Amino acid sequence: MAGSTPASAIADATDVAPVGRVGALGRAPRRRLLRRILQTPAGAAGVSLTLLVIVVGLLADLLAPTDPLVPAGPPLAPPSPAHLMGTDALGRDLLSGVVYGARTSLVVVFATGALVLLIGVTVGTVSGYRGGRVDDALMRVTEFFQVLPRFFLAIMAIALFGPGLDLLVLVLGLTSWATLARVVRAEVLSLSQREFVEAARASGASDTRIVVLEILPNALPAAVVYLGLLLAQVLLLEASLGFLGLGDPNLVSWGYLAGQAQRFLRVAWWLSFFPGVAIAFAVLGLNLLGDALTDVLGGRR
Repeated sequence: MAGSTPASAIADATDVAPVGRVGALGRAPRRRLLRRILQTPAGAAGVSLTLLVIVVGLLADLLAPTDPLVPAGPPLAPPSPAHLMGTDALGRDLLSGVVYGARTSLVVVFATGALVLLIGVTVGTVSGYRGGRVDDALMRVTEFFQVLPRFFLAIMAIALFGPGLDLLVLVLGLTSWATLARVVRAEVLSLSQREFVEAARASGASDTRIVVLEILPNALPAAVVYLGLLLAQVLLLEASLGFLGLGDPNLVSWGYLAGQAQRFLRVAWWLSFFPGVAIAFAVLGLNLLGDALTDVLGGRR
């Protein structure tokens, strides 16, 4: 659940997927790209499930029947018209907890993804374009971060500094960018030798202009493909920490709900069932979306 993607797998992926295919897709209209994703059953299901989680998280204040931290009924009440997912041991509405848990997962997943994208793309681009000693130094740093155990580092950080979403995002972001940096570096190394980049150099364009206007737009699709698959891992990591009681105590998360249900598995099946289904659907949606992006941007379609 907390394992990193092996470097060999990424190396194989970059060897199989030639970089030349990205340029045209990078310039394709967004509507055309979305249409190609939705044409596949996996893509349509991934987009639907991911959008559902996003909408539920954004509209949690409107969709939740009650405050998820305030008792709203009898303890351990089974699902009923009054409480569609039942209540927990303190009488709190489980549906409200699941709805607000989507918001917590969204914050962690997308904040971590943004941090990973920023660091990974920056390091990979500088390493691939500069080459030489800069490349060697950055790749040694990347290899160090690539082998760090994210899950145990997150546990240590929470034990030292206390639980909090900001700390969790920082730890997961700082330990998850390395593989993305290697993917971007491989793309930049290949793109730097392409004819359109050589033409830009011959015309007197600066390195900054070449990187920003010529290389990055063609390297980003590969980064987006990997990032789509990484987000599912981040969601599982967040849920695992919440399950162990290491999440933010002031926020409701799916992992926290599932962890609280351990003592009542035999008498209140709904306490673990509904949060577990929410986690499964969210992870499935992100994985299907990542597979669809791989198909479309990876040139297999």
